[in-house]
Amino acid sequence: MKLFLVLGAINGFLAVALGAFGAHGLEGKLSEKALGTWDKAVNYQMFHTMALLVTGLLLAKLQSGGLIWAGWMFFIGIVLFSGSLYVYSVSGIKTFAMITPFGGVAFLIGWILLGYAVVK
Repeated sequence: MKLFLVLGAINGFLAVALGAFGAHGLEGKLSEKALGTWDKAVNYQMFHTMALLVTGLLLAKLQSGGLIWAGWMFFIGIVLFSGSLYVYSVSGIKTFAMITPFGGVAFLIGWILLGYAVVK
């Protein structure tokens, strides 16, 4: 439980910091398209930071292997999806954009596992 709360707090901090950096530090240095990609990475990181926090809180009430896996899928999704988009935004290397869908699949699996654990 605590692990996902800590990961949520760290990712929340990083999402705010990276959002501010994108808005103030990268403006004028990246194309509009690259800044849009950066913003998408920040948004998905923050949304799934909330999912990590909810997962951590739910683990206090429901002891479920599915919830634990959901938390890991949200974290892996943040690293793969948002991480690859951050690197792609600043580098333009398309290989990093090819990693992004794997993060998206991890997010989807996380949401399915979260829903299943709550309904179960």
